[in-house]
Amino acid sequence: MNKLDAQLISQIDKAVDILKAGGIVAYPTDTVYGLGADAFNVRAVARIYKVKDRSRDMPLPVLLADAEQVVLVAGSVSHYARVLMERFWPGGLTLILFTAASFPGVVTAGKDRVAVRVPDHIVPLTLIRRFGGPIIGTSANMSNKPSPVMAQGVEEQLGGQVELIIDGGRCPGGIESTVVDVTGDVPVVLRRGIVPEGEVVQLYRECNKGGG
Repeated sequence: MNKLDAQLISQIDKAVDILKAGGIVAYPTDTVYGLGADAFNVRAVARIYKVKDRSRDMPLPVLLADAEQVVLVAGSVSHYARVLMERFWPGGLTLILFTAASFPGVVTAGKDRVAVRVPDHIVPLTLIRRFGGPIIGTSANMSNKPSPVMAQGVEEQLGGQVELIIDGGRCPGGIESTVVDVTGDVPVVLRRGIVPEGEVVQLYRECNKGGG
């Protein structure tokens, strides 16, 4: 999807108001439907844990509108991490980075790392830009249940527990993002997903050859 019709624009505008009021919304992405809240609103984030029945010791991923917003949630970023951002963002790659000192610990489950991604889908990108800051990007499902690729699937699992489900049709990917921890000297793939692991490893080798 690369265009927004009037109905989607209206839904996004409503979603922005909900996020600013501390509510939560579901929205389509390039992988699966996501469940979002203001990443800096502690109460809203806590509510996402409750709605999903998710353990509070499991960090929540965060979605950004672009790589420039990384400074809002993360601390130091390595050269290799920057290379991955340039190659795979927007897209299905989630990076684990050291969190910024000012970022709410409820999102990271008290850990010093945060999972971040820029989705390749016009709905969440427009939503984040209009909202003006990072949002939670966890899948819109109950814990241990399938991640929905249609709005109907979100309604079946979470209906009545979220203020709005933005219906953007079927998610084009249908596969969750690849998660890579880039906080150490060597990248670690924590979850295989839509971005092939081999491409991540190849970029690492190329960075090392280049002295990065």
